[in-house]
Amino acid sequence: MADALDATGPTYAPADFSGWTCPAPLRDHDRVVMGHGGGGTLSAELVEHLFVPAFGNDVLSELGDSARLPASGERLAFSTDSFVVRPLFFPGGSIGDLAVNGTVNDLAMAGARPLFLSCGFILEEGVELAVVARVAEAFGAAARAAGVTVATGDTKVVEAGHGDGVFINTAGIGRIPDGVDIHPRRARPGDVILVSGAIGVHGVAIMSVREGLEFGVEIESDTAPLGDLVANLLAACPDVHVLRDPTRGGLATTLNEIAAASGVGVALEEDALPVPDAVANACALLGLDPLYVANEGKLAAFVPPDRADACLAVLRAHPLGKEAVAVGRCVPDHPGMVVSATGLGGTRVVDMPLGEQLPRIC
Repeated sequence: MADALDATGPTYAPADFSGWTCPAPLRDHDRVVMGHGGGGTLSAELVEHLFVPAFGNDVLSELGDSARLPASGERLAFSTDSFVVRPLFFPGGSIGDLAVNGTVNDLAMAGARPLFLSCGFILEEGVELAVVARVAEAFGAAARAAGVTVATGDTKVVEAGHGDGVFINTAGIGRIPDGVDIHPRRARPGDVILVSGAIGVHGVAIMSVREGLEFGVEIESDTAPLGDLVANLLAACPDVHVLRDPTRGGLATTLNEIAAASGVGVALEEDALPVPDAVANACALLGLDPLYVANEGKLAAFVPPDRADACLAVLRAHPLGKEAVAVGRCVPDHPGMVVSATGLGGTRVVDMPLGEQLPRIC
């Protein structure tokens, strides 16, 4: 396997986790806490124990980034998202282009070609119209760059002190090509896990400007639309098993969700993870793990082992995938668990985070 992994996969002795227990009590909250929005365990519990029972149906039960809908012989992907990032403008982007890219990327992770977006602006009384215009212009420019049409929208205003300038809600529709079947439950032992580039960049970019931190070099968000990259990948390898964009909760959360959905183990090679020096240094200073820091323009792909090299080459041929690497593979051991081989020859469990390291990063 090119660059990161050999044909036999990660070289560490499998650890035995069968006797492990968790001494922490179950979470018991009677009110919403910030961790409920972090993409980790608290988010999952909120969705699975409150919203799914209230809305439960076969379409929703798949719990993917977007729903797959049958429609007159076609297959459509449908997704919705909300954006409350603070600050509204940050190195490399803004809430406007983030809202577009986040939505079209959720569609692309189902293999869909994004087609249409809705846009709902929730404005706080007193926010400058010049700020709203700047956000709207960024939204429109990002939609044009992603090749999607903003087909409908809405605006609401809340009293001063009851918002944070601008919040955005979106929905998106895309078309899934024939022969494509991408789903979190399709990961299989032997699948090679590819990541399209450097991880942790977006979360560190937001934190640096929010907290006024300087790391010697400006770190810009990686926010970008991934539709073309996915289309190229599927043209070369239609049998991609799983695609996910590791946003809130980072790559660690994404891998844990897929391992749990498919009932496979995930074995990572820590030395293969594409963590830029600037991100690694910032995380070391802030006490963060780059695996849990958000991304907004990266994907993780689970591909059959005999197609891994070809898929990696396709990703690297695209500007948004030029730094793509193989970081691990699926294994039959420790199903539902993510384990990383460290540079010191040991292993560590990469668990699902409880809440979030960095609030309001999207």
